[in-house]
Amino acid sequence: MIPLGDSVPRRRFPWVTYSLIAINVVVFLIELSYGSRVQTLFYRYGVVPKLLFEWKQHPWVLMTLITSQFLHGGWYHIIGNMIYLGIFGDNVEDQLGHGKYLFFYLVSGVIAALVQAMMTPGSTIPSIGASGAISGVLGAYMLFFPTARVILGIPLFLFLYVFELPAVIALGYWFISQYLNGLFALATGAILGGGVAWWAHVGGFVAGMILGPVLREKRARYYFVYDYDRMRY
Repeated sequence: MIPLGDSVPRRRFPWVTYSLIAINVVVFLIELSYGSRVQTLFYRYGVVPKLLFEWKQHPWVLMTLITSQFLHGGWYHIIGNMIYLGIFGDNVEDQLGHGKYLFFYLVSGVIAALVQAMMTPGSTIPSIGASGAISGVLGAYMLFFPTARVILGIPLFLFLYVFELPAVIALGYWFISQYLNGLFALATGAILGGGVAWWAHVGGFVAGMILGPVLREKRARYYFVYDYDRMRY
């Protein structure tokens, strides 16, 4: 399913969300300039679980918990992540405020990376991408706007089937699918071969559900209740 939009209005311009998208795009363009040498970049700035748990010997690896969030493995990877961030990030930023939203985003990404690393502690494959942090955004969004309408699209041959679902169903389904895929990867050993970082998605989502309500502005709560009644999501 591809998210195409949602029904939630916003009060202020999402400077942080758009800045994060811009930074990710610029970093990806830099990656493209590396050509076949891009793997060197991933190993240097991505999270390598084995090195992360040897951080006392390699203190610099701790910074990869942040730098890895701005690296992507291809066009599909970055386009998918930026679509999710653009659609859901602005409303979460609206609820938290710019500064706390940036803190929330980065911390969700760090927690996501740590969860993924704990599931594969001996791996030497670098973990990269913004999806862990964005999963945190999805977790907070689902709590803040459970009955908001999320517009989704499913490609069917040459057509795009468009429909709407309440956020709690759309994002709840997304989370369950990540969790089940993570269990399957563990059971089959596929998690050791790289691929999708399912547990980063799970960890980021749960982190977002916990951090979001803690950091949410009090005035945002009252605004949401008022708009909820008026907009009738």
